[in-house]
Amino acid sequence: MPHPFELAADELERQLDAMVDVTFGDLQSQFLVLPKKGSFIEYAEFQASYEVLKRHMKGFAVLKEEAVWEALREDALGLVVLRTVLGMSPGEWAEIARQDRGSDVSTSFARGIDVEVRTRRDCITRLRPGTLKEQRLKALISVAVEYIYRGAPPAAEDTVHRLAKADTAEGLTSLQHVAAEHVPYTVLLYERYLGRPFASYRDSISELVGDVMESAIEERLRRARITFRKTGQAERVPGFAQAPDFFVPTEFAPTVIIEAKITGDDGTARDKVARILRLATMRDERLRAGQPGFEVVACIDGRGFGVRRQDMKDMLHATLGKVFTLATLDRLIERTRLREHISA
Repeated sequence: MPHPFELAADELERQLDAMVDVTFGDLQSQFLVLPKKGSFIEYAEFQASYEVLKRHMKGFAVLKEEAVWEALREDALGLVVLRTVLGMSPGEWAEIARQDRGSDVSTSFARGIDVEVRTRRDCITRLRPGTLKEQRLKALISVAVEYIYRGAPPAAEDTVHRLAKADTAEGLTSLQHVAAEHVPYTVLLYERYLGRPFASYRDSISELVGDVMESAIEERLRRARITFRKTGQAERVPGFAQAPDFFVPTEFAPTVIIEAKITGDDGTARDKVARILRLATMRDERLRAGQPGFEVVACIDGRGFGVRRQDMKDMLHATLGKVFTLATLDRLIERTRLREHISA
């Protein structure tokens, strides 16, 4: 069975349903393998930081801000350990610090320091006393210590409190118990059910996952010495409501425009399809006005694109079959007008 990018326009229309099936068959579920980045924490590193935090808090017999601060001066990664005990994302942690401490700590600050302590384990030691950064960090530590010590308050029957988990439900007593005893495996499984394994890490590398396709495209274009322009996130390009991911050779007189996306979310996939359809409309309007047109190419992957059959039909129709996945990306240049720009 041929691929849609191998068919002429009339053949594509006649075999559109079959081409949807072919493209669906090429889609790969990317969620099983996650890319590592520089701030990824191996288990051994996490355990070592946990032990530092535990030692400074006398085996969690004492939960005081000063003890936490001294632990972080020894190993800043303990901040991630503390946040994990709290069971909140950096943004949520910042919100309760603003709410309960009147701090001006922002979500971006909380996310930034969460990354920094993974790559610069001595960053707390290097921190100058009295700075705004120190004040914000101390607000985060203060509110975390209070919430962990206090535990989960009584909740209505139809609600569940975020601190009603094995290590914080009854405050310091719960933390001491799980730190001293072996936690039952079912507790681990239940909290995975509530929080999803790898959820926090997946959120932190969402952009990196998206870059897999763009990096693969860029590598092929560079290898063929094709002139191109890769746009930045949220960049504005005159004449385009939303900037495509790649212009070849430039945005001033494009021959090929490439949209790239890997996603497991069907809503995100639908947004990308909508962008591709708008580009196809722009292409057709230019051609009707007697202006030079451009080829619209979609490089997509992930199970999100396999949810809505009609969306795939629309995308194949709009791109005249120029839809590629990671499995077929090696044929991107030869099967599009990109071949006209090869300089290798």
